[in-house]
Amino acid sequence: METETIHYQCNGVDLTGYLAYTDNSRAKRPAIIIAHAWRGQDDFAREKARELAELGYVGFAADLYGNATHADNNEDAQKLMLPLFLNRQLLRDRISAAIDAIKTHPLVNEEAIGAIGFCFGGLAVIELLRSGAPIRGAVSFHGVLGYNFGDYKAQKIPNADNINGSLLMLHGYKDPFVKPEEIQAIQKEFSEAGVNWQMNIYSDAMHAFTNPLSNEPEKGMQYHQETAYRAWQAMCNFFDDIFPS
Repeated sequence: METETIHYQCNGVDLTGYLAYTDNSRAKRPAIIIAHAWRGQDDFAREKARELAELGYVGFAADLYGNATHADNNEDAQKLMLPLFLNRQLLRDRISAAIDAIKTHPLVNEEAIGAIGFCFGGLAVIELLRSGAPIRGAVSFHGVLGYNFGDYKAQKIPNADNINGSLLMLHGYKDPFVKPEEIQAIQKEFSEAGVNWQMNIYSDAMHAFTNPLSNEPEKGMQYHQETAYRAWQAMCNFFDDIFPS
């Protein structure tokens, strides 16, 4: 396993990404961007980069906040997330910068880029797809699917005329942060846009079902091992279809 720290920028903000790959043949291969959850780039996101590397991809854990900033509690995480949640163009710019950061890497096939995201990161990769960015596909794990966060409401911005990639949404039936009408709205949105989309809904899963450190069932957030495994397998199948060997 080889890892690299990648420094890049977005509109004057310094960002720090984490890149992982295996196989020293130097052959170009698909790259998959990982968008972190609301606390910022962490060990979980970097671990996913390494897991994707083991599958034969270049894994790249992006930095949406700048300087690899990471919150230690939910209150600070909300302060970091809200500006990007509310300003969808800013969010698109930050996640798009990750494409620019990796597409020139000598091991990356710049025509074969995908993205995955967790919680807030799921929203980020959905916005990346909406932007018309040159990605083959995006996978949202227990992503934020709507425009409301408590008393806050994000401003919608237009989608690109031509959305290039496919979408896989992996959602927990018991996730209290996504309303049924938001599920219906996003399905309708991407159907009308002509996007090849899928949504898996897991009956026993709450929000954050992939994160072993998540254990707040009273808040609707809890790790669920079986669902985490099944969702990861669904992602693998999705990328196998998009990036055939």
